[in-house]
Amino acid sequence: MDNNNNNNQIENANQNENENEMKNLEKKNLFNLTKEEIIKFIQFKQEKKEIFQFDFFQFLNNWIEKRNQRLKGKEKEKEKEKGIEKKRLFHSFFSLFDKDSISKQDFDKLKQFDFFPKSFLVDIQNKVIQDNQKEIEKKEKENQQMKIEIEEKWKKEVEDKNKEIEDKWKKEIEEKWKKEVEDMKPIFDKYRDQYQKDLEYEKKMKELQKIFSDSEIVQDIEYVKKLQEWINDNDFFSKMKKGFSAKRDGFNSQNWHKAVDGKGKTLVIIKTKDNFIFGGFTQVGFKSGNPGYINDSNAFIFSLRNDKGDRIPAKFTYKQSSAIYSYLSCGPQFGNGDFGLSSNLQPGYSNIGCSYNLPNGITQGTDSGKSYLAGSYDKWVVDELESYFI
Repeated sequence: MDNNNNNNQIENANQNENENEMKNLEKKNLFNLTKEEIIKFIQFKQEKKEIFQFDFFQFLNNWIEKRNQRLKGKEKEKEKEKGIEKKRLFHSFFSLFDKDSISKQDFDKLKQFDFFPKSFLVDIQNKVIQDNQKEIEKKEKENQQMKIEIEEKWKKEVEDKNKEIEDKWKKEIEEKWKKEVEDMKPIFDKYRDQYQKDLEYEKKMKELQKIFSDSEIVQDIEYVKKLQEWINDNDFFSKMKKGFSAKRDGFNSQNWHKAVDGKGKTLVIIKTKDNFIFGGFTQVGFKSGNPGYINDSNAFIFSLRNDKGDRIPAKFTYKQSSAIYSYLSCGPQFGNGDFGLSSNLQPGYSNIGCSYNLPNGITQGTDSGKSYLAGSYDKWVVDELESYFI
């Protein structure tokens, strides 16, 4: 306990001695202060936290002014100039403390005051380093932000340019295609109309084929087209039905007349064993109850297939009286000898040109005329006979 008291007494004595020494320095002639005494004085004030901008400035200012008062003559002027320069430097020093940060250049100014304690300069140097680091971080942040802004701006410019190019291309392509479509429109319309006609025609042909769907003779669409063209009566053609078939109803003229008599418009189609296909059409129809020839200016006979393939299908129009002959004991008879079937629906004869016009290059009564429709005058055999009416 006594030792502690002794130590405290010694420390207090030393402190009092330092304070007394500093007071003596303040009272001492400032002109005679040495650099070591000034440094010692500043260190003391720092420890006591009593050195402030104004006090320090006043202290130095008084020191310079009192020193100037003691100078005389040329030496006085010379020392005065030195004092002014030093005062200017001290002003520069104090101006640094009014700033938020200290640059390296400012720190270099501080080094001109060689009497500053080393610890003071180290603190200032650390502050310079910290401030520089803050400045670097600030610059880096600004640069990063600037980089982001530049990238976003560049990206937007690229997107805008790409969109501009894309819009331009789209417009050019649209205009080009629009012109090409307009130029091609007449052709498109033509083919479209033709295509529509073809579709309608195909649909019509399919409907026509249905009419002969159960026919053993008419199985070629070209035959259907020709029959429709020659008859030229869509109402009849679309409504007619196969009312008689020799294979189905029997090879008998009475059965045939029972089916066709009084039906009006009638289409007769014959197929031979040698695949000759021919027949006739009448608008007035057959009436076996009153035997005899019947006139029909719209009647015609035709050949769909024979051994003269370059001349068929062919239609031969009515030219004079006796378009058809109706008699119960006979099958269909067209013209006054052009062709007819017997009671068992087998050949009677074939000799084109009697009541109907002849094919080109054929003479009536010759072998070519007699064989044109069925292959011979009376040696052909009926394979099938079909009759159509409403």
